[in-house]
Amino acid sequence: MTLEPSRLHLHLVSDSTGETLESIAKAGLARFEGVEGIKHFWPMVRSEGHLDRVIEAIARQPGLIIYTLVDGGVRDRLEQRCASLGLPIVSPLDPMIGALSDLLDQAATRRPGRQHIMDKAYFDRIDAINFTMVHDDGAAHENWEEADIVLAGVSRTSKTPTSIYLANRGYKTANIPIVPQSPPPALLFTLKRPLVVGLTTAPERLLTIRRNRLLTIGQAPDTDYVDAAHIESEVAYARRLFADHDIPVIDVTRRSIEETAAAIINLFQGRTQRGPSGPVPR
Repeated sequence: MTLEPSRLHLHLVSDSTGETLESIAKAGLARFEGVEGIKHFWPMVRSEGHLDRVIEAIARQPGLIIYTLVDGGVRDRLEQRCASLGLPIVSPLDPMIGALSDLLDQAATRRPGRQHIMDKAYFDRIDAINFTMVHDDGAAHENWEEADIVLAGVSRTSKTPTSIYLANRGYKTANIPIVPQSPPPALLFTLKRPLVVGLTTAPERLLTIRRNRLLTIGQAPDTDYVDAAHIESEVAYARRLFADHDIPVIDVTRRSIEETAAAIINLFQGRTQRGPSGPVPR
């Protein structure tokens, strides 16, 4: 089947939430230049009747079908219908499940959605999200000791989105802006349990981000907040502060939120593995 190269419909068919398929589709599309991926989500497909309705919709906007289905009957029906329609189809988890099955000498279960069960890890993640929302932008610093991670950095170094991403991974995360005119509380430098990480970035990138931010909210970009010399001074102050207190620093200039979070998690796990002086192991 020939598809328009720059515009591709992706049908994500899952018997669960479809989050896994979305990540796989995003990773796959990232390898191709100039391709617009139009994603269609079909979650919680657990009966042949539901599947038939989904296939009718897919036939109207044909494209690549990516699926995770554990029910044999529903899975077989999808494969047969797609074959009759001439639609490409792939089950990306099959190779991994096959390899695990061979390695463990055990058949995989056929219970959909097991990765989303509400176990202790699920509720720990919800607690982390709640904690992080309450401890954004320097709030409630008096109980930072309960955090797993504390992020510090000048304004617009992605502290809040990185904190939220980490919270979704189960890490209680607080963050605080570094402002030369208003130094952070001394508590930041005496914390025992949390990993404190400094975020920094190139001043010229920060200038562009701040200008765009002010334009977005309708404010004139003519304050110290977007003054090049002032920004350089801010960044230098924060870097000196981190160096003086032996705080590890991550430069976010060319990092996505995911890449920054991965680097922080590596620091966290390395600190945990070094012994009792680190945070409580997860």
